[in-house]
Amino acid sequence: MCIFCKIANKEIPSKVVYEDEDVLAFHDLNPQAPTHVLVVPKRHITGIGHAVPEDEIVLGRLLLAARRVAEETGIAESGFRTVINHGANAGQTVFHIHVHVLGGRPMAWPPG
Repeated sequence: MCIFCKIANKEIPSKVVYEDEDVLAFHDLNPQAPTHVLVVPKRHITGIGHAVPEDEIVLGRLLLAARRVAEETGIAESGFRTVINHGANAGQTVFHIHVHVLGGRPMAWPPG
């Protein structure tokens, strides 16, 4: 079982920002911005490149939860970035799809 599955199953503690029946959002242990929250589905999906049509609803819920995280952490008005990495070359280190919600500072472009 992957680390995000263990966090979603409450086997590993986390600092939860938002939770519903399908998703869990928690603070990243290695933040890259003043606010850095990860939003994960409770059901394991390896990455966006492995999503199937049956995942459509949970993928939408991930993005709506990201918006809610931005609101609840106070970064919605000033702006925030959402990031989904897929694969090692893109920087994915935990192979369970997750949305990074980053904010609290200006974001440069292009990233990486």
